[in-house]
Amino acid sequence: MALNAQELAQPLITFSDELCRSHLDEEYAQLARVLLLKLARKRPSPLLRGKPAIWVGAAIYVIGQNNFLFDKSQTPFMRGEDLAALVGAATSTLTAKAKEVRNLVRMRQGFDPDYICPSRLADIPSIWLITVNGFIVDARHLEPEIQDELHRRKLIPDPAVLRC
Repeated sequence: MALNAQELAQPLITFSDELCRSHLDEEYAQLARVLLLKLARKRPSPLLRGKPAIWVGAAIYVIGQNNFLFDKSQTPFMRGEDLAALVGAATSTLTAKAKEVRNLVRMRQGFDPDYICPSRLADIPSIWLITVNGFIVDARHLEPEIQDELHRRKLIPDPAVLRC
């Protein structure tokens, strides 16, 4: 009997939650859960091959790249080497697997709004910029209905984070 995505991802999510709660924060744990479930739903799932801990490390690594985890001036901060050590992998192995994860989920270069910590979304102006009739517009200044439609079309992050 084949495992469904949730059953396949659950042991990895459990490990990821523990790692994030011990060394990062709840936002990283939540984003890692989303990413690991997305990988589990791929057919065939890449999670069926390789070491589960390395997949967890790679998921956290790409989320970290998207959220400046490796920048000492940011909180939380963690070196890539330290993350690799936590999952029992060489840094080169982890970075190669992270590249594979980015490709598998078609993560945007730069900032992918789907994998940015919610607490950071309002502070990254570039992810809110759209082009309207040849003009660059900051979507944060548009009507809520228009923001919702842009989000539905996956052009901007969830505008609900601005309305809190």
